Amino acid sequence: MSHVRSMNRVILVGRVGRKPEVTVMPNSGRELAKFSMVTNEGYYDQSRNWKETEEWHNITAWGPIAQKVERNLGKGDMVLIEGKIKSRKWKDQSGQDRRVTEIEAQNLVVLDRRSREDNDGGGPPSSYSKPAKADHPSEESDSFSTPGSFSDEMTDNEDFLKEEDPF
Repeated sequence: MSHVRSMNRVILVGRVGRKPEVTVMPNSGRELAKFSMVTNEGYYDQSRNWKETEEWHNITAWGPIAQKVERNLGKGDMVLIEGKIKSRKWKDQSGQDRRVTEIEAQNLVVLDRRSREDNDGGGPPSSYSKPAKADHPSEESDSFSTPGSFSDEMTDNEDFLKEEDPF
């Protein structure tokens, strides 16, 4: 079965946990956006009480997606992210081996925006509003997509790979 292929693909729908940080990588000049995202799930326990759980994810986005993240995403926004799971290792300042698992976004769609006027970023969003629709087909959409893989960019930025946990 040497012809069997594998796949690394993840789809998440959740809320942005903090304002994205965008940096320009010195070696490649490419933009990198980093932010956290929370997903919620629920279940009934043995006593038939509803219990909710949350899972936090570290998200990275490169190039054109990072640029649109910087312009369009804020804390509390509901997004759909399609991408792949990436892990990386480094040594921290004390020489300890560290490891982080991230979702590298390859497609990002804004599903719902929190009201920017209702919340200045302190605490949870108090209300949410639908994203405005483009009046003209030539205007930018809320769907961010870049074909191909960003794996070559991960090797171009050794400074990013050596820094301590970015999240």
